[in-house]
Amino acid sequence: MELRLDGRVALVTGSDSGIGEGIALCFAESGADVVVHYYTDQEGAEDTAAKVCEHGRKAIIVQADLGLEADVDRIFTTLDDAFGQIDIMVNCAGQGGGGLVHQLDPALWDRVLRTNLYGPFFCSRLAAQRMIARGQGGRIINISSVHEEACMPGAAPYCVSKAGLRNLTRTQAIELAEHGITVNDIAPGMILTPMNHRAQVDADYRHEAEAQIPLRRAGLPVDIANMALFLASDASDYCTGATYYVDGGWMLTQPPV
Repeated sequence: MELRLDGRVALVTGSDSGIGEGIALCFAESGADVVVHYYTDQEGAEDTAAKVCEHGRKAIIVQADLGLEADVDRIFTTLDDAFGQIDIMVNCAGQGGGGLVHQLDPALWDRVLRTNLYGPFFCSRLAAQRMIARGQGGRIINISSVHEEACMPGAAPYCVSKAGLRNLTRTQAIELAEHGITVNDIAPGMILTPMNHRAQVDADYRHEAEAQIPLRRAGLPVDIANMALFLASDASDYCTGATYYVDGGWMLTQPPV
């Protein structure tokens, strides 16, 4: 079965690179117009938008700090002017960083949670309002992490933000079901993106990490994009409130005991 998104408009945060870029291009190839969001990498966003257009779809670029409500408001004002609708909201932008909790700078804690949790809250809130008003349902897809479940030392802000995102997903799924809006969560494992730079440049580290994955390889952005396409399509009409691990089986064996 071919999964199509013809006539739909998707906002993909963090689509200037990595997983977000992969999702934006997969959606465009399947017929969707795309709002490409970036925070600092304008060149990356322009490259993504150009590739969307190569698939014959329309793309606009928006810059915003997702941790600031006013910036997110501006994204949606731009989207309204350009397309007049939103059918698919993908909260992909994320930030790492951390340290031992008892030594952690509260400013870093706040920065990570504002990007990884407040950002999806702001975006999903405004997307849902528009979907409800339009009355044709919609899709909200949150890109979380296996670390919503498997915690690791030195990464408390990241793990906490992703665990919060999982329960934001579940709560919104219940609240929005009556409007035909599904809300789901994709939890990637080890994916080769700029955010996972070490795995791309340190062959020993990557080999050791891949040895812990049952499928014995790191994932690629397309692996996440394919799952996002399913959840954005009509084929997922009866799927909501779930976490879909795309991790090569890593969560079957982790964390080690």
